[in-house]
Amino acid sequence: MTTILLTGTAGFIGSNFVPYFLEKYQNYNLINLDLLTYAGNLENLKECEANPRYKFIKGDICNRELVEFIFNEYDIQGVIHFAAESHVDNSIKNPAVFIETNVNGTFTLIDVAYKYWMQKPFNYKEKYNNCRFTEETPVGRFHHISTDEVYGTLGETGLFTESTPYAPNSPYSASKASSDMIVRSYQETYGLNTVITNCSNNYGPKQHDEKLIPTIIRNALKGDPIPIYGDGKNIRDWLYVLDHCKGIDLVYHAGKTGEVYNIGGRNERTNLQIVDKICTILDEKVPTKKSYKELITFVEDRAGHDRRYAIDATKLENELLWRADENFDTGIVKTIEWYLEKYKKKSEI
Repeated sequence: MTTILLTGTAGFIGSNFVPYFLEKYQNYNLINLDLLTYAGNLENLKECEANPRYKFIKGDICNRELVEFIFNEYDIQGVIHFAAESHVDNSIKNPAVFIETNVNGTFTLIDVAYKYWMQKPFNYKEKYNNCRFTEETPVGRFHHISTDEVYGTLGETGLFTESTPYAPNSPYSASKASSDMIVRSYQETYGLNTVITNCSNNYGPKQHDEKLIPTIIRNALKGDPIPIYGDGKNIRDWLYVLDHCKGIDLVYHAGKTGEVYNIGGRNERTNLQIVDKICTILDEKVPTKKSYKELITFVEDRAGHDRRYAIDATKLENELLWRADENFDTGIVKTIEWYLEKYKKKSEI
């Protein structure tokens, strides 16, 4: 059995990754370290609680003493680092929290990993030298989960590639860019086995209520105004969360050391297209006297929000043969059905 440390997996993407990973692999023990901030919810992992190969520890990735204890107590042999503050608006209001978690937290994790796994730069400790890094038993790998927002914004054409220069435009994206550079430096300076993935906008089950798609669904079902910022023409590339999880799995097991892989859905949509699609589906599934589209309300745009993101996932597709299983039309139906079931159980509609 190999034990790997997952961080922040009570959040959206991580809580989809854990059950997927536990079901697919039988040779892993998973330790979930999560501080349970407002965006973390153990209800998201209810299905994993009884699994003997899964353990939750509440704690802060910035707490070096705790991270060192976990590495020593459980003989951590790999890290998949999800934990991050991730809301642009919150980063504008309180950037210090983003620097502390995303920058200092990432540094603490990777520095502890380096000192636990390696005896000096480019020289793993004997127990790891005797373990060949393979798809079946990856040992001593640090996988950092990042975002396409580190690349800044795009014009009407073009895509972000792994060689696109970093140009973060918000405290959130700047903190993620900084954490990416820290991870890169530990590979270049110390020879640590690292990989980085930068993803486009995720959607799907278990996403926090503050995000765009859950807000549209929730407000529509409650009959509240559906807020659309600015002119609604901001463009994002949308990636179904389970497709992202499968991409992370592939890169962790088969990605080349020191490489960066972009994970995108090839599903560019404006915010207006997103809300129109969701309202059309809800009109069919939960019809009312009026169309949900009548609830759409334009509000003042927010600072620090880029106009367009779009990921080129060619490298991941060609090198590791990853393909997204869902396009936006299929993924959004699954997402809406999950939320309808959630609200039905809670008698919210």
